[in-house]
Amino acid sequence: MKAKIEEKLKNVQNPSSKKSLFEEERLIELSLNEEKLKITYNRDGISPQDKRKIEDQIIAELSEIIPDENIFIYTKSKNSQDVYKSPPLKETPVASDKPADLKVGHAPVGNKREIANVKNVIAIASGKGGVGKSTVAVNLALSLKAKGKKVGLIDADIYGPSIPMLLNKRDAKPQASEGKKILPIESFGISFMSFGLFIAENDPVIWRGPMLGGVLNQFLFDVSWGELDYLIIDLPPGTGDMQLSMVQNVVLKGAIIVSTPQDIALLDAKKGLKMFEQMKTPILGMIENMSSFVCDGCNKEHFIFGNNGVEAAVKDMGTKLLGKIPLVLEVRQGSDEGSPYMSKIENEGTPVWESFMKIVANLDEAGTTKKGIFSKLFN
Repeated sequence: MKAKIEEKLKNVQNPSSKKSLFEEERLIELSLNEEKLKITYNRDGISPQDKRKIEDQIIAELSEIIPDENIFIYTKSKNSQDVYKSPPLKETPVASDKPADLKVGHAPVGNKREIANVKNVIAIASGKGGVGKSTVAVNLALSLKAKGKKVGLIDADIYGPSIPMLLNKRDAKPQASEGKKILPIESFGISFMSFGLFIAENDPVIWRGPMLGGVLNQFLFDVSWGELDYLIIDLPPGTGDMQLSMVQNVVLKGAIIVSTPQDIALLDAKKGLKMFEQMKTPILGMIENMSSFVCDGCNKEHFIFGNNGVEAAVKDMGTKLLGKIPLVLEVRQGSDEGSPYMSKIENEGTPVWESFMKIVANLDEAGTTKKGIFSKLFN
């Protein structure tokens, strides 16, 4: 099999020199283990555009003998100056007539990478489900947009994707660009990607954990995000495979933990915070969701899930309280109807609106602290 692979790879040419990888002595490693092929080649002198063409050639040559999802391609550079000096890809992606396709497979763990033209990648996490994390993620993305930022959003909850519903794009189907990149869906002025766009709403996802990382990697690196100030990642609850894949593969600017003030929710939220700390990921702070409810009849504030639970937790954990979001009926209604609260200008000035604006302001403030952890985040 290895000899057959090598024979196929002889047809792969460097677009600039018109010579094969073998002729230029670029092949560093070729290994086949349990039907998974690992190819590593020397990238010196190869621009991002030519790199893409070379790897497309590799996939095309080998697809008849090895499934695409089992081919993992890596590069090494002895002198990376030519790579750094290569102009970034600025072309506007053009949709082809083909739908986007996901390559489901186990994701390789490599060196952390940055996403081209994306300034800040921020994870939104919770230790426990049911605390409103996805609703917070969507409305935070829209709050950043309201401040004039270019924002993208990834729904990384493969088992229970909800962003298409929250953004009123339940029937949208992503297309592929002519360069075989997945084109994100646009809604309310932000770009987003979700596994829910690739499956029927009632179809269960019955996968083992390690397969999740392959989809997340595609959402991070194979989607044509364009230029973004922020890419928000809405993670599934807990501290499982998806969280681990993310912190191992992408350069994160930080994580935000969402919790209700309830003790049982905080117990799991602290575990999530500790996980990011152990993985050397900066913690931007915590958001207290559903902090209190004001009754229409009595106009009295009720603390349904407890009072100041997150405020006490951040002091204990040595992090920052970014803000408290009240529990109001309109937030729930907007989420169910695909009309997020922060997408409606008529809500400007309300307690919920001001809470999200305060969170954005606190993120800005975190970027100017003397500790320096966030000093380059919010430029």
